Amino acid sequence: MPEPVTDWWARRQRSKGTDDPYPVGTYRPDWERYPMLIRQYFPDQNHGIMLTQIPPAAEVYLLWTCELGHRFVATPEEQRNRPGRERRRSTWCPECAWLAAQQPVRRPRAEASGTYGCGHTRDDRAIDDGHRCALCRRLDGSAFSRERLLALVSPGQRADLSLESKPGRRYRWVCAEGHGTFEASTEKILSGRRCIVCSNSDAAAARYAVGDSFVSPWAPKPASAAEALVRQRLAERLDVDLSHNAVRVQRPFFNHVEVWPDIVIPELRVALEYDTVGRHGLEHVGRRESVDKRKDRALRHAGWEVIRIRVGKLRPLGPFDVVTGSLNATLVDRIEEQLATIRGDLMVRAYRR
Repeated sequence: MPEPVTDWWARRQRSKGTDDPYPVGTYRPDWERYPMLIRQYFPDQNHGIMLTQIPPAAEVYLLWTCELGHRFVATPEEQRNRPGRERRRSTWCPECAWLAAQQPVRRPRAEASGTYGCGHTRDDRAIDDGHRCALCRRLDGSAFSRERLLALVSPGQRADLSLESKPGRRYRWVCAEGHGTFEASTEKILSGRRCIVCSNSDAAAARYAVGDSFVSPWAPKPASAAEALVRQRLAERLDVDLSHNAVRVQRPFFNHVEVWPDIVIPELRVALEYDTVGRHGLEHVGRRESVDKRKDRALRHAGWEVIRIRVGKLRPLGPFDVVTGSLNATLVDRIEEQLATIRGDLMVRAYRR
């Protein structure tokens, strides 16, 4: 259980038998990966204990201050997992997050009473035109039957759709391809609307089998000059096709059945990722590491292997990752060594120029 910082510090002093159980700077390498947290921590607000004296996994309550002056209590683990994928201040401060969140407006539901001539439960707000409920009237001229439409809607909202079926109201529907649930109005479903994963896959991924690489229109354009340099040096070293930018995977990954590695080597079925903390120190840290691991698992499940080039203070996530301080002359040699470890030296030499 987390405890106040004073109690935690006193307990560590007793267990280690010293007044200074963790000298200043002990955990500096661990905290250097989180520059935003360094700016939010003030020793004078935490009884003079420096941040580099606190283990990142310690279960201790600390006081933090965001850039707007909001103070909040959180453990190191909660703070390290807070960044997410955003650079906004609200992802680091609970009060800023609450102020930025749009508060939902709850509307009272109408009480159902009586039945229509079709036998379906009547909604007091519906307009009766010949003793037929609103849902039956909206299905006129549609290829959908009432039973088929109710089978597609999420089980928890079948009663709401059956009772009300209000124009413009959004319900949760179950994807027939097994991609989970999605939101849409009844009109969109009747006009042929499918889940966003199915719609996105029509652009390219639906034409390929799981494990195939291809050129995807959804893939973001390379934004890193270092990534382009690594690609160029690999092209000079190996006679492989580096034009592909996506790999088809089994399960949806953020509304797509494809992932977009930084560099794709189809001949060896190996994907390369170039990871840095970015300008604001929020890239590939905290929850972003969980996303990176999920992406790696999707690629490996599709028969691919991943080599991550981890720059600076980033630690390796996989067995073949390469840790480097900069884009030096030996980096491509180290990548080639890992390729040989994964696919065999004979296979890699077959593509060497």
